[in-house]
Amino acid sequence: MFAGLPLTFTAPWILTALALLPVIWWLLRLTPPRPREIRFPPTRLLIGIDQHEETPQRSPWWLTLLRLLMAAILIIALAGPIWRSSEPLETGEGVLWVLVDNGWTSAKGWTAQVNAAEQILSEAEQSGQPILFAASAEGPGQSFTPEAATTALEKLRALEPRPYPPQRAELSIGLRKAAQETPPGAVIWLSDNTSTKGSFLTDLAQISGTAPITVLTGLDTPMGLKDLNNDADALSLTVVRHPDQRLGSATLQALDLKGLVLGEVQANFDAGATETQARFELPSELRNDIARVEVTGEAAAGAVQLVDDSWRRRTVGLISGQSGDLDQPLLSPLYYLERALAPFSDIRRPRDADIADAVPSLIEQGISVLVLADVGRLPESTTETLRDWIENGGTLVRFAGPRTAGGSDDLIPVRLRAGDRSLGGSLSWKQPQHLADFPEGSPFAGLRVPQEVTVTRQVLAEPTSDLPERTWAMLEDGTPLVTAAPIGAGSMVLFHVTADSSWSNLPLSGVFLNMLRRILSVSNVAAASETAEDGTPATSVLPPLRLLDGYGRFGPPPVEVTPVNASVFRDAEASRRTPPGLYGTEDGFRALNLMQRDDELLPLDLSALGDRTLQTAYPTSDPFDLRALFFTLAFLLMILDTIAVFLLAGGLSRLGLRSRTAATALVLAFAAGLLAPAGIDQARAQSSSDDLLALESTLETRLAYVLTGNPEIDDASSAGLSGLTQFLSERTALEPGAPIAIDIERDELAFYSLLYWPIDAAADKPNDQTIARIDTFMRNGGTILFDTRDHINASANGFASTPATLKLREILEDLDVPPLEPVPPDHVLTKAFYLLDSFPGRYATSPLWVESLEEVAARGDRPVRAGDGVSPILITGNDFAAAWAITEAGEFMYPTVPNNPMQRDYAFRSGVNIVMYSLTGNYKADQVHIPALLERLGQ
Repeated sequence: MFAGLPLTFTAPWILTALALLPVIWWLLRLTPPRPREIRFPPTRLLIGIDQHEETPQRSPWWLTLLRLLMAAILIIALAGPIWRSSEPLETGEGVLWVLVDNGWTSAKGWTAQVNAAEQILSEAEQSGQPILFAASAEGPGQSFTPEAATTALEKLRALEPRPYPPQRAELSIGLRKAAQETPPGAVIWLSDNTSTKGSFLTDLAQISGTAPITVLTGLDTPMGLKDLNNDADALSLTVVRHPDQRLGSATLQALDLKGLVLGEVQANFDAGATETQARFELPSELRNDIARVEVTGEAAAGAVQLVDDSWRRRTVGLISGQSGDLDQPLLSPLYYLERALAPFSDIRRPRDADIADAVPSLIEQGISVLVLADVGRLPESTTETLRDWIENGGTLVRFAGPRTAGGSDDLIPVRLRAGDRSLGGSLSWKQPQHLADFPEGSPFAGLRVPQEVTVTRQVLAEPTSDLPERTWAMLEDGTPLVTAAPIGAGSMVLFHVTADSSWSNLPLSGVFLNMLRRILSVSNVAAASETAEDGTPATSVLPPLRLLDGYGRFGPPPVEVTPVNASVFRDAEASRRTPPGLYGTEDGFRALNLMQRDDELLPLDLSALGDRTLQTAYPTSDPFDLRALFFTLAFLLMILDTIAVFLLAGGLSRLGLRSRTAATALVLAFAAGLLAPAGIDQARAQSSSDDLLALESTLETRLAYVLTGNPEIDDASSAGLSGLTQFLSERTALEPGAPIAIDIERDELAFYSLLYWPIDAAADKPNDQTIARIDTFMRNGGTILFDTRDHINASANGFASTPATLKLREILEDLDVPPLEPVPPDHVLTKAFYLLDSFPGRYATSPLWVESLEEVAARGDRPVRAGDGVSPILITGNDFAAAWAITEAGEFMYPTVPNNPMQRDYAFRSGVNIVMYSLTGNYKADQVHIPALLERLGQ
């Protein structure tokens, strides 16, 4: 700091030149100004000359002061003044250690960390100080050798937050070796303000010796999610915040596989609490579609919880106590169970007929639910195995039958009476019973009970005090139909009727399928199987499929990440070798989340570093270089000095102008110079530009595209529409003019029937006024073709939406967009000019979305817009412009994917159909009546 001010200099030794100011003052005082020149007529007139002004022998004091001030300002500017908003950090002498935390907890404040590190390294570069640069999440494999600050800056710019906690303890060995070779002069640690496991602080205090340690704290720490749980009523999570965080609430969103929002909840923290619960109370069908839960606004891997398919699609084992299932499958209870469970579960049937071997075999295959159909008594050894499995989270579902009525083991939720009850038979005076409404506390609550479902036979439960609590479904006379009881982490469920139609027609109804679905939705997920189906030890591995980066975004797996053995996946933790994300294949994957049940966000405790540690906050603003300001001020003073010398030398007298007149003329000239280009000419040019655009757009048909501001995208759009224009001129009667670029915020849109809008993920969302103009254009008959150009990326990243898709959703959320569907086979677009069944571009896998005709027909009212049935919006991801783009020489600019000439030809045909559709409407739809008309005419 300079004289108590936050002012530093990059070359402070230059300030010694200020001592020369007295010498400069002395020279200026002794140097008189230039003598005044007076032109006079011949010598005879010299007598009449009366000189009233005399040339001074010395410079005026104010001119001397002006020049001294100019010299001082130049010296200060050359010294490199920099204004700082914070105290300079202690950098010491010798090697400076710069340690940076780059775990997931740094993601939210990463910009502040990078800016602070750049300031430190830039100062070290100017002073030539060597740097030892290390990042806490990069592991012991990074270099711990002192290097130039420029090299450290390059490492910093390539650094990103990692999707796991900082592993500070892994740096101890490398730092200890570096300190043995060259002790540090000072240590600066840019921390993420959180504490981690290990003895890093103690090691750092010992390794650094007597060097001062400066720790930057106060970084904004993101929230975290953990402890995902799916119970009978809701999907719940625990939201964790840092103790220093002031936010009292968090907004959570549940997303499906396509990135669509299924639910949003608000989680509120109590005063002083660091954890709170968030619950998504959605129907089980919607909860089964949840693939990702995240905290909005917290772009960090720890603020994301992934939901894999193991709990959405359960693995169910089926065992029947009847014989002859293979001979007469329609009479087997497993026939009905398989067809009811197959749509939303994986079925496993044992190879062994012996139940004593079949039950352990299914458990070893990692089933979540075991269904026993009319299995009476289980072997004692099997009972113990099955009980242990239930206590560890398994769900046992049993169906009654003749064998159950004859007696059962103790793995049932209620005690049964001997025998069974027959309803509606010749020896019974009671009629078949209907189902009663499901109790409120039952997982079946809310399901509609069909009146046609009746029960003719059942096993009865002994009345006990806890029987109502264990009853999930009952008959109209109050007798239990489905009972359940928990055991440890699992549960047992008993249907008091058979799984086939012999005792009830319940298995033939739709409510039976919904009941089974509800049971599976509240069951726990079984752990990965440690054995294969044939009983041998499992050797399957789960390769990395889609992994999260430090900001919680999906990306391809790095090359250093190896597959994880399925048997140990449940114990895996997020680390450098196993980052959080999805492991497996597209057909089946497992989710590894970052935060576990016991993880916390703890504040950083620096007491172990001792008294030589200085804790300071991150700078709130960047340093401001004052050199340009001082040089500008010196230049202005130089101009004033020149004017003063000119006036003292009688310059105005020689020009024959008075000082006031000259000043007025200069001011007027300066003002005119400013107003001329900025005012009249600019307005005239703007008016001329708008008129010219209107003339060009109305005199001939033109294809238009929306400017994104990205030169690469805009050049591709221009070349693409030029290629399509040439194709239209060669193949159709339409001869469009050259394509035109449209500024969506300023230009008039009413001149065009079709706008091609490529989506740039980095572009800003249009403002409300622009959105209103776009909505008006679409309502008045215009069509916009949105092209995300990312379907090849979407195919590689199929789990989550691409940035371009998210940007498109952001644009469309405020527009009156109708329901959409992929182009149906009989749509006008398929026959507007060419007969097409697909609409490829550079890519061929994305469908072309249009307004849903089924939704329009279902409304039964007049469409909300005019336009001869033309859809106001078309959406694709196939990158049409790249497929149409040609150079001036007529060569194609981009290859198709795959590189197929026929695909490019069909891309041009798709463009022709889209243009014809937007210009002519749905008149081609009447072609469907031609066969009927010809038949009526007798042809």
